[in-house]
Amino acid sequence: MSTGVVPMPTKSFPAKHKLGLVTEEQHCSCCRDALASAAHELKTPLAIMGGYLHLLLTEKLGPLNPRQIEVLTEMQANGARLSNFIQNLLTYTSLKVDRFEMQYEVGDINECVREIAEVWAQRFHDKAIAFYFLPSAKIESFPFDYYKIQHVVSNLLDNAMKYTPSSGTVWLHTEPYFWERRTTERPPLVERRKNRVNGPNCCRISVSDTGPGIAPEFQQEIFEEYFRLTQNGTRAEGYGLGLAIARRLVQSAGGKIWVESEPGAGSKFSFLVLLNPSTKRAAEDQ
Repeated sequence: MSTGVVPMPTKSFPAKHKLGLVTEEQHCSCCRDALASAAHELKTPLAIMGGYLHLLLTEKLGPLNPRQIEVLTEMQANGARLSNFIQNLLTYTSLKVDRFEMQYEVGDINECVREIAEVWAQRFHDKAIAFYFLPSAKIESFPFDYYKIQHVVSNLLDNAMKYTPSSGTVWLHTEPYFWERRTTERPPLVERRKNRVNGPNCCRISVSDTGPGIAPEFQQEIFEEYFRLTQNGTRAEGYGLGLAIARRLVQSAGGKIWVESEPGAGSKFSFLVLLNPSTKRAAEDQ
């Protein structure tokens, strides 16, 4: 009887178990979903931490010495920065995978902006930056997405804080505005513009600062993803998503966002909110 290696019989498997290839687009989508899930899981514990920090700072659980107040205040500020980043990340992933919808409700735009201004007032105070909110009484109630407006304003205020030095000033302003948009280049058969008085069709919300200003060649690029301006070779704060997300949110509602600035003369960021928004999610004439 011979010994040795006995060859095993081969067996053919059906072709239905072929391994499918994942496209780059599918891979990116999976990565964005994973990031969104991770960011969402961080929101709740971060909110709980923020609540306990606020409770400690109110000294309802006992008095604090100056050093303890300083440490807790710094923790609270960094928690707010992390919370803002997580919100930006969630919004960014939603915009990228086309899961974004506007939720319109009739409301007071001044109260909406005032609410987020009150949140930021203490942060500007802590950095020794004067902050003024200047609402317009001429804006009546109209339909808009309450929380997305606050998100845009918050991102613009965050940008102003990053680039405005201590003892500087930031203004937040609302006003009625007429935005003339041309959807065709064909001239009208009868020119009536000289005899027509146009009423406002938008609300303009502006954030102005006394920062270093922005050179003309960068005034479009700053709204691109991951673009960050540096001053004197220093690393800019953030991840370069705040203004990009603000632009996407504004344009998703059919509005417009831009900056007016000169080097050494500060910056003024403005965006328009339509008084009669379309329910469709397209800004066709951007």
